[in-house]
Amino acid sequence: MKTTSIYKQFAQKLIYATTTFIFILSFMFYGFTKATIYEDISENLLHDAKTIARARITYSSSSEDFRILVDEGTHIDIVKVKKGPQKASFLKYMYKGDHYMQILFPIDDGTQEYVKITKNINTAHIMLNKIFSNLLILGIGGFIMIILYALAMSKTLLNPIIKLTYKLTNMNENSLTQIETKKLPIEFIPLANSINTLTTRIESYVKYQKELFIGAAHELKTPLAVMKLKAQVTLARPREPEKYVEVLKLHLNEIDGMNNMISSILDMGRQEGAQFEKPIEIDIIQYLESKIQNFRLIAKEKNITLTFIKDIEHFFLLLQPTLLTQIIQNFVQNAIKFTPNDKEIIIKATTTKNSIKIEVIDEGIGIDESIDLFAPFKRVGKEQGAGLGLFLAKSAVDTLGGTISLKNRIDEKSGTIATLTLQTNPTCKI
Repeated sequence: MKTTSIYKQFAQKLIYATTTFIFILSFMFYGFTKATIYEDISENLLHDAKTIARARITYSSSSEDFRILVDEGTHIDIVKVKKGPQKASFLKYMYKGDHYMQILFPIDDGTQEYVKITKNINTAHIMLNKIFSNLLILGIGGFIMIILYALAMSKTLLNPIIKLTYKLTNMNENSLTQIETKKLPIEFIPLANSINTLTTRIESYVKYQKELFIGAAHELKTPLAVMKLKAQVTLARPREPEKYVEVLKLHLNEIDGMNNMISSILDMGRQEGAQFEKPIEIDIIQYLESKIQNFRLIAKEKNITLTFIKDIEHFFLLLQPTLLTQIIQNFVQNAIKFTPNDKEIIIKATTTKNSIKIEVIDEGIGIDESIDLFAPFKRVGKEQGAGLGLFLAKSAVDTLGGTISLKNRIDEKSGTIATLTLQTNPTCKI
């Protein structure tokens, strides 16, 4: 594939356009000047012809009598022409290298006499040639100036792109700097803002990935160290069978924790695959009602009541259902986990013209709002878990183009409100 240069394309188009404009303007000027000069000569000839015609009728003068009325290089004849023109006619011609203009003007229809004036117009022709030569020289000079101007202008317009390209080329995962927009032309500011937004998201992603890998290593290394130490202590000397059983139970418990951790990491891999899932249109309200039926079975173990509140019967959105399921499932499972027995969890769906807001309101212990709970391995309370659920939910929401938040209740009850907001036309990755 042939590569193209925007610099060369812009310069060429500017040169073509400006050169065409200048040459058209030059030819228009030359044509106007030529027409004006010939028109002036024609008017003078017509004036002389009318004067001679009146004198001929009045005094019956001959051609020789009228020579004093015209300039040198002009010849006057009184001629008879059968079926000649009824009004003045002009003729330009060249004879023996000289240029002439001739007028034939009727004197009297009855006599068929005409005034014929022939004027040498070499001076006018030479003047027009000089004007054309000067315009040609000016055109060539202007063409050179146009080339220089086009190259300079193209370079000036290309500078912001070169700066952006240089900035992006020198970026890496360890150096994601923001592009300064104050010195950029206004046309490039939206592009720079988009790049800054992208780099911010990449920086956040890289940060979370690093935290994830470090956290995963730490979360897996700690139980292994505990298991090893406990085994070494137990094997240091003979013990009762109950002690060995106790150690094995500890090992099983730690293995279960590591298994949960590995399952959460696998969930991250599945989520990345779900980001490329083809979006489909689903009825959010009907989707929530079907999911809540399943969640009620889990909540029943703690005698927790799940209540669904809605302000509309149907609300359709185009999105990836796997990602939505991951978000809602995390919200509800956390609410059930942290809500004491015999309490209530409310799932509330409220809509506007352009969005739907889904809230999961529990009666649990609440959260510390100063902690970024969407970061990996952040936990609330003493409940077991890998601390990746909300991190995965946040990633899924970002893919769906929505927003997510966690805050404490402000009514008379304690607990947390987990909120998901999706726009009518969310930005889904296809």
